[in-house]
Amino acid sequence: MKKLVLAFTIAVFSFIETSAQVEFKVVTSVESIVPSGLGRSRIISSVEERDYKDFTSEQTEEDNTRNKSKRKDIRVKDFEETKLLNFYNIAGIRFQNIAANDALIGSKLSSMVEEGWELAFVTSAVESDAGKDDNQGIFITRYIFKRTKK
Repeated sequence: MKKLVLAFTIAVFSFIETSAQVEFKVVTSVESIVPSGLGRSRIISSVEERDYKDFTSEQTEEDNTRNKSKRKDIRVKDFEETKLLNFYNIAGIRFQNIAANDALIGSKLSSMVEEGWELAFVTSAVESDAGKDDNQGIFITRYIFKRTKK
């Protein structure tokens, strides 16, 4: 009888998928480094899902028709937007703003971990002031999370 129960248990578990499926979520912080505090700074996180395959074409030597997906179909209308402070104000760099942004970003990261996400990768980049006539500049960081699909 014990052997029969053991054989039945093994048979049941052999039909269960053993490879864990993972999902990813990207959270992006954009912090303005525009002089005089004129820029906008935010944490952005998409609520809508998109499948990249819907907007991907494959080019081959025999078929090189261009990708005809519409930009309006790619755009996401449902997203979380958390206001951050700009690095600069009228007087120059504002360290209190940086500390405040760190607190908000830390809160978002902690919330994601509480929801079962694991921080997998962080990548950042800067487009900074390129001279007297360039009033553009951002500091962007992407936080890439992963978790086992539920």
